[in-house]
Amino acid sequence: MNEPTGGPMNNEPVSGPGNTAPITQEGLRGGRPGSKATTGAHVPPGGGGPRRKGRSGRAEPRFRSYYDLPVLNKPVWEAPDIPGYLFLGGLAGAGAVIAAGAQLTGRPELSRAAKVTAASAGQLSIVALIHDLGRPARFLNMLRVFKVTSPMSVGSWLLAGFVPAASVAAGTEATGRFRPLGAVATAGAALLGPPVACYTAALISDTAVPAWHDGHRLMPFVFAGSSLSAAAGAGLLAAPVEETAALLPLAVGGGLGEVALSEVMRRRMGVVNEAYETRPAKTYLRAAKALTIGGAALAATCRRSRTRAALAGAALLTGSALTRFGIFYAGLASAEDPKYTVVPQRERLDGHSGSSTAPGGEPDRGLP
Repeated sequence: MNEPTGGPMNNEPVSGPGNTAPITQEGLRGGRPGSKATTGAHVPPGGGGPRRKGRSGRAEPRFRSYYDLPVLNKPVWEAPDIPGYLFLGGLAGAGAVIAAGAQLTGRPELSRAAKVTAASAGQLSIVALIHDLGRPARFLNMLRVFKVTSPMSVGSWLLAGFVPAASVAAGTEATGRFRPLGAVATAGAALLGPPVACYTAALISDTAVPAWHDGHRLMPFVFAGSSLSAAAGAGLLAAPVEETAALLPLAVGGGLGEVALSEVMRRRMGVVNEAYETRPAKTYLRAAKALTIGGAALAATCRRSRTRAALAGAALLTGSALTRFGIFYAGLASAEDPKYTVVPQRERLDGHSGSSTAPGGEPDRGLP
């Protein structure tokens, strides 16, 4: 029998449909694979990073996408518009709730400051959203329909109701006129405040971006804590200490809750947590954690100190904003690397297979 004249055993070119590049024992040399190329498994010798062990105990190659292109389209959202929108919406929603509570408990300076904060943040959030959309007409077009399964549609309608109510409440407070109308507007803004503060978490979690979607169970609670600490911080910064005693537990609880829930959320993400360790997300989140913890500590000891209250408020406000920027950039990083999409899918598939198949390959029916 004659020896083969060409092939991978002697490092000579092999021709085939759509592929005339030389194929060796190490893989393809030169050129690009054609339409019939096998994708998704090859890692060059000595490269590709650590390999995970499969169910057989042998190391499996790390996933590589076709031509190393991302599996997902990178989000078209840009900074500072969208992370600013996420932060301002939370500040506005929580601020409206604090404004109503301060009015009911006879804290006029705090109520006035919180109303102005809620109205200003709500208006700026719409400005940031419209700037990202490109034209005001695009925001108005979203109000043509109401789709309860779309977080963007629900959020657009929430903002359309919240911002006018918060603006009327702040306007009547500033002018001292139309007090009954202002009371109704204050109550309406406070009613819409919690969903306005948290719906942006559903907005980003409802995407395919791994760093956002994989945290969908806890992301609303992270945003709620961040919103509460920001609004309480704004109150500490603007109102006299005689009226801010009730804000101290909100500031401490919201800030520490945000930090703790963020850590739990990330630990549950598995490999996707690595996206939060990429820059600039890592820089933002580290600074946010330090400022939030520091602000909460100052808030716990500022009952009589106006300076400490102002420093605590500024730290909590800045920490909340940096948290949104960090989460935003982590999402962009996770969309660019195929690993964060495919590895969790494989792990879920392996877990599903393990729960439905017995070790011998027979279906596991749960019989003794």
